[in-house]
Amino acid sequence: MLSRISQLGARLLRETRAGTLSTNSNNYYRGQVSRHLTPAKSILFSTATTSSHHDEGSEDKEKISVTFVNKDGTEKTISVPVGMSMLEAAHENDIELEGACEGSLACSTCHVIVMDVKDYNKLEDPTDEENDMLDLAFGLTETSRLGCQVIAKPDLDGVRLALPAATRNFAVDGFVPKPH
Repeated sequence: MLSRISQLGARLLRETRAGTLSTNSNNYYRGQVSRHLTPAKSILFSTATTSSHHDEGSEDKEKISVTFVNKDGTEKTISVPVGMSMLEAAHENDIELEGACEGSLACSTCHVIVMDVKDYNKLEDPTDEENDMLDLAFGLTETSRLGCQVIAKPDLDGVRLALPAATRNFAVDGFVPKPH
């Protein structure tokens, strides 16, 4: 059913954009689409899924190498797909990066320290919202960032991120959310 709806939506969108959508009563879409068609610019269709099983070619996606340095000094190097946040990558690889707000930029528990200034300078500047949250972070440094805001990109390959000795979770001390 979803596939049929997707095909219908894609065809409707194509024909509407091309200006070839007929409006007579014998139209292919009669009974399947509202009789009051909206302008093409406000027609929105989505076939997005939340399951990773439908991500075609996800194995082929470019990955970078990221090393997390734990509180005790041990290191764990992982492969992170380009476009993924360091918070998501840490959760997928059982690295103890808290992320109490689950990446909504409402806490500082995913605080990481970029160990090389050259790598830090490759990142986009933190937003005012991120800086506000970083002000609450434990062990703030000049190269501190929130893991939910550090997004993997090819020029960050080999980046090393240190986890601070502690976090400040104002909700529940020691709470570690499970990724969805």
